[in-house]
Amino acid sequence: MKTAEKLALLGTLYVAQGLPYGFFEQALPVIMREQGVSLKDIGLASLVALPWALKFLWSPLVDGLGWARVGLRRSWILPLQALSVVSLLALSGVDPVAGLTVVLAGVFFVNLLSATQDIATDGLAVTILTPRERGLGNGLQVAGYRVGMIIGGSLLLVVYHRYGWPLVFVSMAAIMALTSVPIALHREAPAAADEGSRAATRGERGAGALLQGVDWRALIDFTRRPGGALWLVVVAGYKLGVHFGTAMLGPLLSDLGLSIEQIGLLKGAAGFVAGLAGALIGGALVNALGRRRALISFGVLQALAVAAFALPVLLPPTSALLYAVVIAEHFASGMATAALFTMMMDISRPEAAGAEYTLQASAVVLTSIAAAALSGFSAQALGYAAHFLLAGGLALLALLPVLIFMSRGSVDPAR
Repeated sequence: MKTAEKLALLGTLYVAQGLPYGFFEQALPVIMREQGVSLKDIGLASLVALPWALKFLWSPLVDGLGWARVGLRRSWILPLQALSVVSLLALSGVDPVAGLTVVLAGVFFVNLLSATQDIATDGLAVTILTPRERGLGNGLQVAGYRVGMIIGGSLLLVVYHRYGWPLVFVSMAAIMALTSVPIALHREAPAAADEGSRAATRGERGAGALLQGVDWRALIDFTRRPGGALWLVVVAGYKLGVHFGTAMLGPLLSDLGLSIEQIGLLKGAAGFVAGLAGALIGGALVNALGRRRALISFGVLQALAVAAFALPVLLPPTSALLYAVVIAEHFASGMATAALFTMMMDISRPEAAGAEYTLQASAVVLTSIAAAALSGFSAQALGYAAHFLLAGGLALLALLPVLIFMSRGSVDPAR
C-alpha cells in the first residue's frame, strides 16, 4: 500500500472522529453561553467526553476481536461509523433549548462510538505506517482531526446561526457517511485479517471462549516496561494546560461581544488554516529535529500561545489581535500534538497497538477533560486574563516530566 493511500485512508477516519468532538468542544459552549448557562456548568459539560478518557478499559476487546472476512479493524470501524450517522440524524430532531439534557446525552453516546472507532483506527495506523512514515502520518492525523473539529466546531456554528439546529446534525451525518467510503473500500493486510480470524474462530466456540482473544494484560504490562509509568505522566500532563485554557475561549469571545457567526468564522478560517499548517509542519519537523527536541520546543510554543489569549482581555480586542492569538494557538498546538502522537506511536508495540496507543491517548484525554471541567471555576473566580496566564504556566510546568523522561532514557519498545 502506497504512503499516499495510507495517509488518505487514515486522514478521512480522523476527520470523522474530530467532527462531533469539535461541535461539542467548540460550538456547544458558545450556544450554551448565549442561552445564559454559567461558566461553571459549561466547564462541567465537558464531562460528556469521558468515553475518550476511559476508552483504554475496552481497548483490548477492539485489539483482540474481529471478523476475519471483514478485517480486524474494519469490523469495528464500519458499524461504528454507521451508528454515528444514525445517532447524528436522531439528534437533528431534538430542541437544543428545551432538550439540552437529551443533547448532552446524545453527544455522550456519539463520543462513545467515536472513541471506540479511534481505538481501531489507531491500531490500524500503527500497523500500516512504517517508522519513517509516522512523523508525516501523525501530522496528518492531527490535521485530519483538526479539520473535523473545525467543521464541527466552527463552520457548523455558522450553519447553526443561519439555518438552525436540524441542518447542523444532518450535515454532520452526511460528512460522516462520506468519510466511511475509503475504509469501506479498503482491504486489510493478511496479518490483520489472520488475527481477526483467530479471534472469530474462538468466538464460534461460545461467548466465554470469545474473550480468549483479548489480552487485558497489555494495559498493565505497559506500565511495567522500563520508563512506561513515567511516560504516562508525560502524556497526561503535556496538553493539560492547553485544554485548561482553551475550554474558555468560546465563552470569552462570546462575552467580548462577538456573534455566533463571527466566532465561527474566526475559529473556522483562522483555526483551520493554522491548525492544519501546524500539524503538517510539526509532523514533518519531527524527523528533522528528533522526537525529544520537537516535544520540548513545540511544548514551549503551545504554552506561550495559550497564555497569549489574555491579550484580548488586557488590550483592546481588535480583530487583528483576535486573529493573531487564535492563529498562534492553533499552529503551536498542532505542532505539539503531532510530536506527542509520533512518540506515542513509536512506543506502542504492533502486537498490542490499539490497546497501548489507546492507553496513552486516554491519559491525555483524561487530564484534558478534568482540566476543562475545572476551567469554568478558574475563569469565574480569577477572570479571563488571569485564567489564561495560569493555563500558560501549567503548560510550561508540564514540560518538567518531559525533561526528567529525557534524562532517564526512553521506554523500551520491547520489539
